[in-house]
Amino acid sequence: MKQDFTDVKNIYIICGKTDMRKGIDGLATLIQDSFELDPYGDSIFLFSGWSKDRYKCLYFDGDGFAMLYKRLDNGKLQWPKDENEVRKLTQQELRWLLEGLSIQQPKAIKRSQKGVF
Repeated sequence: MKQDFTDVKNIYIICGKTDMRKGIDGLATLIQDSFELDPYGDSIFLFSGWSKDRYKCLYFDGDGFAMLYKRLDNGKLQWPKDENEVRKLTQQELRWLLEGLSIQQPKAIKRSQKGVF
């Protein structure tokens, strides 16, 4: 199983509330049917339920699915609320989310695009 997820190509957050009783098959079906994404790609998919104090992470590592389930002891995640949306996150946005911050940090310095001189 892959241990370092910093080089994963895509990180997707499934916004809104997900039924946290779903297992690997239910979440993979949700990814395929509702959002038309490939659960077998080099992607991490994040889900959260009603309480926002727990999340699931689904990843296919080449020979099977791995699912991480985490319940926070203190605090809640600032999970986006739009039920029908999936967003692609950067590594930095993922760190913000898992640290309890919003994935949109308006005061953060944005990465510069390559300029022409």
